[in-house]
Amino acid sequence: MSLPAFEISRPSDALPLHLRLPVMRIFIFALRELRSGISGFGIFIACIALGVTLITGVGSLASAFLSGFERQGRELLGGDVSLRRVHKRATAQERMVFAKLGRVSELATMRSMARLPNGEDQALVEIKAVDDVYPLIGTFELANSTTLTRAIREQNGAVVAQSLLDRLNIKVGDSFRLGTREIVITGVIAREPDRIGARIAFGPRVVMSYATLASTGLVQPGTLISWQYAIVAPDGASDPQGAVGRIRQMLGEKLSEAGFIITDRSDPSPTISRQLNRMRDFLTLLGLAALLIGGVGVANAVRTFVDRRRKVIATYKSVGATSGTVFGIYMMQIMIIAAFGTCIGLLIGNLLPLILAAIYGPVFEIELGPSFTWTNTVIGLGYGFLVTLLFILWPLGQTERIRPAALFRDEVAGSDSMPRLRVLFLIAIIGGLLLALVTFTSRAPMLALWFLGGMLAILFLFWMIGYAITWLAGRLPRPHNRPELTLAMVGIAAPGGLTRSVVLSLGVGLSLLVAVALVDESLVNELRGRMPEQSPDYFVLDIPKADRALFETSVLELAPGTKIETAPMLRGRISRLNGIPVENAQIDPRAAWVLRGDRGLTYAEEVPEGSKIVEGKWWDKGYKGEPQVSFASDLAEDLGLKVGDTVTVNVLGRNITARITNLREIEWESLAINFVMVFSPNALAAAPHNLLATVRFPDDIPATADAAVGRVIGRELPHISMIRVKDAINAFAEIFANVMVAVRTAASVTLIAGALVLAGALATAQRRRVLQAVVLKCIGATRRRLLLANLAEYGLLAFITSVIALVVGSIAAWGFATYLLQVDFVFSWRAVASAIATSVGLILVFGLFGTWRVLAAKPVPVLRGL
Repeated sequence: MSLPAFEISRPSDALPLHLRLPVMRIFIFALRELRSGISGFGIFIACIALGVTLITGVGSLASAFLSGFERQGRELLGGDVSLRRVHKRATAQERMVFAKLGRVSELATMRSMARLPNGEDQALVEIKAVDDVYPLIGTFELANSTTLTRAIREQNGAVVAQSLLDRLNIKVGDSFRLGTREIVITGVIAREPDRIGARIAFGPRVVMSYATLASTGLVQPGTLISWQYAIVAPDGASDPQGAVGRIRQMLGEKLSEAGFIITDRSDPSPTISRQLNRMRDFLTLLGLAALLIGGVGVANAVRTFVDRRRKVIATYKSVGATSGTVFGIYMMQIMIIAAFGTCIGLLIGNLLPLILAAIYGPVFEIELGPSFTWTNTVIGLGYGFLVTLLFILWPLGQTERIRPAALFRDEVAGSDSMPRLRVLFLIAIIGGLLLALVTFTSRAPMLALWFLGGMLAILFLFWMIGYAITWLAGRLPRPHNRPELTLAMVGIAAPGGLTRSVVLSLGVGLSLLVAVALVDESLVNELRGRMPEQSPDYFVLDIPKADRALFETSVLELAPGTKIETAPMLRGRISRLNGIPVENAQIDPRAAWVLRGDRGLTYAEEVPEGSKIVEGKWWDKGYKGEPQVSFASDLAEDLGLKVGDTVTVNVLGRNITARITNLREIEWESLAINFVMVFSPNALAAAPHNLLATVRFPDDIPATADAAVGRVIGRELPHISMIRVKDAINAFAEIFANVMVAVRTAASVTLIAGALVLAGALATAQRRRVLQAVVLKCIGATRRRLLLANLAEYGLLAFITSVIALVVGSIAAWGFATYLLQVDFVFSWRAVASAIATSVGLILVFGLFGTWRVLAAKPVPVLRGL
């Protein structure tokens, strides 16, 4: 490479103007060196691009969904604003308030059992009763040519989801029984515009008219039915924010104490929005983990680059360049290359929503459009550059220690000298900026900080373990009768070998995969192992108080010895804590779910089964004084509540304020009937309500008796719903298993980053290994012996890395399962076998590829180049 040394050594006044400024001079020399290309920086660019792609892609995908919610909010919600209340239909006065705001559509939703006319089979369904103007926004489509209005106006007609036809093996034109009425299937739902905005469905959808629903006899005082009102303002399309603001203001003035849960078009499904934001935070942290692991590959690439430039650096210094100038030249070069990798990541990440929309468009309920945001782009840019700087400053700082004398002699190994103090200070500043970025961009700063701290601790741990293995391998006795094994141990102990890179790069990613696999196994064991043994067989909903004796008698006649527990069941919304509206209350974010939407409520004379009082005392039997309530102790702590405080709940549009007289510790995993809030009987007994029951059959009950109970209850008490608990648990376990597959897939990104680092480490060691192989060939080593030596080295590294990652991942999974999830930790070889096989496979595949290139090297060209 030609160097314009005279431009550095001559007086600055003689330099061209653009080279008199230090920054411009550094920039010009950096560009001149880059004329030779960016060979050797492929892994560097890939590591940066991978992490930035994940961080930016997750952010842009979440933004695409959220902006899609906002764009299609009216259709997804059914209007500009939606109001929902359980149990109580809107009064005439309340409907007049709605009518003044715009067009109104009323619908009711509830759960019930759809049964075949002969009673042989049944299924839990989600009923939606709609009026003639539904839907106000969007189009409800049926698979056949008829319209919704015509289909549900037919006598006892309803349209259903295809899944119900499949579940009960029926078709359009057939009938099924809801309550006391046979319903005729008049159509199959093809598209339901407000499906996302509705509550989570646990069964197939059934849509009918109010008249049809009323004829079933399902709607009785105390029935768990939700009444929803969609309002479309006249100017909602032209002035969306103004329309929503005016409606909310009017509702706040007229119906502030009515107990409605209000949602507007800007966020039609708060639950989905929260889950998207949580997913974004989780995957962003995984992207940061991939960046940190890839940072090791970045550091290796820079160290190799500096080693190749040793003589160039010495030449610069020989003709008068200062250490700062040399440092600046190579910093500029590497940051230009880092900017290239970061831009690739930003481009792919921002295009990810469009790519997914093109591939999986029909699967999504909303339209994904372009979602470029400067905030998301700046965050990805910040992560990319900060992680790059964090890992390149150390090897670049070592360039200042290279002396001009290096020009006149060969150095066998690179320098491991410590960078200057100013470089170390700069590394500390970059680390602080990265910490600040993680803190300020996360919705759970403490969790993000713990994650970052844990990642850095694991990186340091594996780095030290790599050094320890190298040190130990250099001091173990060599098996002289096995030269292949001796060569393998020499390779592991070599100062410039692969040991540290392999242990660090794959160890971290494999530890994460092992931890995820073991946590998954522990949770599945909790769901399918212990819980079914302790849980009831059925939950039974909407039992009228007058039919309690009939229900219990019917069950016990068919299954003697059955244990039946019943409790009153209402729904209500917490509106105030100690007289403060919940919107203004200062609470722990972990407990925010209790204040969103409506909660199950009950009352009892005695402490419920599965509860233990930890503070305060229970009320006396026949208590008639001020309403009292028992609260779950852990949630009370998160809500800032204690014994003596007050809680206000809105039930049936009426506010009831009760004083907390005791706190309970609840064993939720027993699946006994339990509630966050249990009131004294005088607080709620007068309100219309039904009963909730659990049914636990004897262990020796035959399957025929179990099925007979469902048929008899369906015939004698058609308005109640029986949910089989084991089916629900198994269904949840299957959903959970799919979620964990997605989590493991996302976590595997860190292993991909580790594979990139391994590939870079092999490329870095290629020249040394080729020279070693050539020398060994010259003294008589065969290709077979060299191949076995390399296989032994890679096999030992794979085994050592897998064992260490297994230990680290198991400890992490044990701590997470025991202390955070509070479930029994289960170790499973089957769960970790695939993760370990992945690690061993990666090491052997990359190692064999590198070995083949080493064995193919010809001795003469290599020796001539020495």
